[in-house]
Amino acid sequence: IVGGFLMTGRMLDMFRRPDDPPSYSKLLMIPVLGLMAFYIPRATAGPRLATASGGLLTQAAVALGAGGSIGLIIAARCAITDLPQLVAAFHSLVGLAATITSIAAYMSHPAATGAAHLGAAWFGVLIGAVTFTGSIVAFAKLQGLVPSKEVSLPGKNVWNSVALGASLYFGKMFFDFACVGAVGDAVGSLAYVAALGAFLGAHATLAVGGGDTPVVITVLNSSSGWALCAEGFVLGSQLLTVVGALIGASGAILSQIMCVAMNRSIVGVLLGIKGTLKPKGSNAKPGAAVDGAMLCDAERGECIVSDSETAAKDLFDAKTVLIVPGYGLAVSKAQYAMADLIKHLRDAGKEVIVAVHPVAGRMPGQLNVLLAEAGVPYDIVKEMEEIEGSEGKFDVSLVVGANDTVNPSAVMDPDSELAGMPVIQVWRSRKVLVLKRSLAGGYADVDNPLFFNENTNMVLGDAKATVDDMYSKLKNLG
Repeated sequence: IVGGFLMTGRMLDMFRRPDDPPSYSKLLMIPVLGLMAFYIPRATAGPRLATASGGLLTQAAVALGAGGSIGLIIAARCAITDLPQLVAAFHSLVGLAATITSIAAYMSHPAATGAAHLGAAWFGVLIGAVTFTGSIVAFAKLQGLVPSKEVSLPGKNVWNSVALGASLYFGKMFFDFACVGAVGDAVGSLAYVAALGAFLGAHATLAVGGGDTPVVITVLNSSSGWALCAEGFVLGSQLLTVVGALIGASGAILSQIMCVAMNRSIVGVLLGIKGTLKPKGSNAKPGAAVDGAMLCDAERGECIVSDSETAAKDLFDAKTVLIVPGYGLAVSKAQYAMADLIKHLRDAGKEVIVAVHPVAGRMPGQLNVLLAEAGVPYDIVKEMEEIEGSEGKFDVSLVVGANDTVNPSAVMDPDSELAGMPVIQVWRSRKVLVLKRSLAGGYADVDNPLFFNENTNMVLGDAKATVDDMYSKLKNLG
């Protein structure tokens, strides 16, 4: 909680400008403190602070202080580029807490055998375990500790179905044992549910291809909310139930929004079904977006390698420029250099548009935050849908660290892992400049034929160093 609030505050501060009016959000703590001062002395029933022993309150205070301090340190030190990993790691803690709390709550009150209470305990253990291991795997993928490509057992959906069915079976056993007072056997059944949920979370997340990982992050965000909601039912806490439902619902809505933007179905993402279930206009027809005559011989690795001086000349000659940032911009911390380049181009009278793909980076909004941090004007930062179909009007498209989000395979190759995903069709521009370290694939590890187009110039190297060099050369050109 503490780490999340600090990181959220850091992100919101990046959108502030020197001429913005002062913020008085801290004053919101006044009614919160007033409500606590009114409520705490009057809490007399159930598991409330007023009825807790001094030793229990001390333990709670120490746990809250220690956890809050650790969260503050982690969030303060975390770079914005590592935000997706941080979110995944924090989600795993929510899942673990839900699993442990659900089991502990039953053990503390085994006589409570109401269907709602026992059902909430079973659901909390299952969804908490799924969230715990799924988030750990997502963290490992984002951190590069495990392959970003799909990894699964043969017949992955059969394994997942068996695990889910077995969880339901042991859930029934838990109900039966709890109703007859067999606490040990009931806890053992919950342990099996936790183990099966842990397998399901890890295996299902590993089986998702790299291009769909941002959606999995939001799905896990939603599952962490429902795990928290289950905790609230188990503990009889309206606050946990409401907050968990808010997180779960908002995460589900965000997941759906991202799937719509990627022209995918949420079921297709979670089951590892490639491609789109419903064509999205002409963009979904293989080969419709790229003229085959424009492609060089990718097998021989033929491409046009340029340098920052030539790229600067291309920008100098252009009247309209489309900039597409990606995760490479975040890794190289090139947002400030990019902001300087954008300002110079606009001061020279050129039309500059920055197009951000919904899943650019590793998490929704990550590139928007970085651009805001560097002071790039809001009005020139557009979502993919806002520039869709107009890529051809730009003299130059400057791709900075993006790969999968500009990959023609998404519309050319129906067998590609990216098939059906809407991409920013920069190849329609008169000239494309791709700033990238190498010709390697992106996060989805799919080859990109854009690199071998006749109108594409590859400017290889670190994004920040290259943009700085281009900016210097542009200033010399006038």
